[in-house]
Amino acid sequence: MKLFKQLLFLIFGVFTILSCSQQKARRPISQSSGTFMKESAERNKKLIATEEAKIDSIIKSNPEMNYIASTKGYWYHYESKNEMDTLRPKKGDVAYFDYEIKDLKGNIIYSEVELKPQEYHVDKEQKILIGLRHGIKLMHKKEKITFLFPSHVAYGYHGDERRIGINEPIICTVTLNDFKPESKVITE
Repeated sequence: MKLFKQLLFLIFGVFTILSCSQQKARRPISQSSGTFMKESAERNKKLIATEEAKIDSIIKSNPEMNYIASTKGYWYHYESKNEMDTLRPKKGDVAYFDYEIKDLKGNIIYSEVELKPQEYHVDKEQKILIGLRHGIKLMHKKEKITFLFPSHVAYGYHGDERRIGINEPIICTVTLNDFKPESKVITE
């Protein structure tokens, strides 16, 4: 009987070892070949090229405006320039500005009155669009700049879920009224 138990235990052990070594890894239910990512990248390249072509036509149709290409993927020109000041908003400052948003045809989407004066804690909050975050740091007090933002630095593929559609490039005119260090801002 003892020999039978030992033999049974040995057979069970060998069976367990063999069954474990022959087990293959399970494949995922869905497999990605990388095709989706390649197609997505191509769609994005085409979208950006289309938006940049529209922006380029606006720039070319206004030769009297001196548009500047930013390193962040948007274009801008000065409506009014302040050459007296040298300081610009930086991280830790609070910027006070007004702005208006238009579509590329010049139709007002949001007026300055609707958007009210804005307060932005530079590089510390994400509530404003990416292009504005960078654009405000280019400005001096009392300057007014018009920005041409492709959708990827504006409201992106979601839009604003109200008036700005998906992948919609915009024109944004901004007036930087003032800025000061956070430490000098009185909190109420």
